[in-house]
Amino acid sequence: MTAPAEPADQAAPPEFPMRRACPFSPPAAYAELREREPVSRARLRVDGKPAWLVTRHDLYKKLLGDERVSANLKLPGYPLQVPVPQETLQSVPLTFLSMDPPDHTVQRRMLAPEFSVRRMRELRGRVQQIVDQQIDQMLAKGADGPVDLVTALALPVPSLVICELLGVPYEDHGRFEEWAWAIMNHDISDEDRGVAHYELDRYVDGLVTAKEREPGDDMISRLIEFNRRTPAVEHSDIVSMSKLMLVTGHETTANMIALGVLALLEHPDQLAAVRAEPELMPKAVEELLRFFSISDAGTARVALEDIELGGVTIRAGDGILPLNNAANHDERVFPDPDRLDVRREARSHLAFGYGVHQCIGQNLARMELDVVYSTLFRRVPTLRLAAPVEELRFKDDAIVYGLYELPVTW
Repeated sequence: MTAPAEPADQAAPPEFPMRRACPFSPPAAYAELREREPVSRARLRVDGKPAWLVTRHDLYKKLLGDERVSANLKLPGYPLQVPVPQETLQSVPLTFLSMDPPDHTVQRRMLAPEFSVRRMRELRGRVQQIVDQQIDQMLAKGADGPVDLVTALALPVPSLVICELLGVPYEDHGRFEEWAWAIMNHDISDEDRGVAHYELDRYVDGLVTAKEREPGDDMISRLIEFNRRTPAVEHSDIVSMSKLMLVTGHETTANMIALGVLALLEHPDQLAAVRAEPELMPKAVEELLRFFSISDAGTARVALEDIELGGVTIRAGDGILPLNNAANHDERVFPDPDRLDVRREARSHLAFGYGVHQCIGQNLARMELDVVYSTLFRRVPTLRLAAPVEELRFKDDAIVYGLYELPVTW
């Protein structure tokens, strides 16, 4: 006897993450999910476990503003994006990103002054110097042929900036960039990822220990001094905060620099607009952040209680993935969302997340992107791609979307 066909509503849930069919657009399924089932089930590619996807802008904000969800990745049901053995997961300390209040609140309060708008105004001149120096070097290399913008500009600028902020020797940047790549790659082996975590932890621990003995004028030293005046965290917490700033402080911005340059080169009308009206660049930065939404599932959560969202009951213990790339292409908020428009009022985008865990380094990222894009297109007005977009390698295998290389000439 043949088994009866499975009803359509019982079909196997889609696998996550979903691949982008076009480098400039979110996965095609996101638009359908937003309209048909904005809170829907999926199966995680990393371990086959179920999780909820949230694809609508208003529901994304509602979920991340709800105190009944947790960022704690050690909780059962948390939707991990990379494979981590349970014994390893339970043995490592939580980072700032994975803490819930009140622990998260304590660490955020310590870090917030380092990323204030006023602090960014003070840093802007130094960032401008770094960008100019890197473009000088890039122009010198370009005399011999095409240059990879990723290695010449996109990686060095945020790496130099975060090294100066933290007080990390820049000569070590190659090592922590490799560790960051291994930690954020979907497809690397458990063993190699574990080695990267171990080496990075050991490196940052040594750095913090040295600054405890001999402080300098840098963020890590100020965190140590703040904690001595008002004890709130342990040595290991300062190591964890420093590690997080070191990895996230360059990886996301580096990817946005390369992607933003590519997008503007491929949309010459938009590039012409910001060249004609330089005051548009802050808007262009917001639009590019919305357009790419490179950390699509960076706000993973687990439900602490049963939650009603979008007409669906999410049970306590269920994993949830609010997708900022889906929410940032919600037609209800951003008309014609797949079109790049540097005049768009895109500040309501969710590229930096939402709620208590909203990215603490967003002011730094905005400022760096503004300086890099403005300076590059002013100083190199004939910049163009040296390879077709179809031949470029995009980071479909990583947690943070980006480009492996971007050959350019002028």
